[in-house]
Amino acid sequence: MDFVYRQLGPDDGVPLILLIHLAGNLDNWDPRVVDGLAARRRVITFGNRGVGGSGGSTPDTIEGMAHDAVRFIRALGFDQVDLFGLSMGGFIAQVVAEEEPRLVRKVVLAGTGPAGGHGIDKVPALAIQATIKGALTRQDPKLSLFFTDTAGGRRAGRAFLRRLKERTDNRDKDISPPSLRAQLKAVKRWGRQSPSNLSAVRQPVLVANGDNDRMVPSQNTLDLAARLPMSALVPLYPDSGHGAIFQHHEDFVARALGFLDS
Repeated sequence: MDFVYRQLGPDDGVPLILLIHLAGNLDNWDPRVVDGLAARRRVITFGNRGVGGSGGSTPDTIEGMAHDAVRFIRALGFDQVDLFGLSMGGFIAQVVAEEEPRLVRKVVLAGTGPAGGHGIDKVPALAIQATIKGALTRQDPKLSLFFTDTAGGRRAGRAFLRRLKERTDNRDKDISPPSLRAQLKAVKRWGRQSPSNLSAVRQPVLVANGDNDRMVPSQNTLDLAARLPMSALVPLYPDSGHGAIFQHHEDFVARALGFLDS
């Protein structure tokens, strides 16, 4: 099985593995976040099984995706990594951190929540509604899903979409409909699981989100910080939603690097 990935930054130090959101590919990471982190860290973004240019078929459970992520990390020969999971990538990161305590040193979780978290089982329906509405209004669904419907939120959303187009060569493939269906099923299952304990996650974890996340409601971020034994909470970004770390990329990158280096 072949995984597509990109590596940026220095060639030494503990690698930082990035785990993307639902329906995302390599090109859905904000260049300001990836390049900002890569200024000091070896950063690796990759497509999980069946996503974008990666081979195989996409698992329909978060646990299956987590096992693939571990397979990818071990295939690169790493025996210790840091993880940064956004949204669905944060679900995956939680499973990897719990199941592979020696492999994972530190974790950054953004716009995400625990298994069984409030409102997470509604994410697939929200995503589908926004995609249909986006097609009808010719507007990228990420604007309504990731950003607040305020002047500041709309401005931040438009700037983010422009940045996503900056890379013009060697772009990744869009997610296929079968892979998206598998991911939607996995997210719904995660939202309907019995709430996760998380006391077994002993690594230091940095938790971030906006104060108005309509995809993975912001209370999940507070819940994560309360349940994780070694957590640090970034104060919720004001007037921000699911894409808060993109809207406030300068502050977030500085905090993430400080946490990873400490």
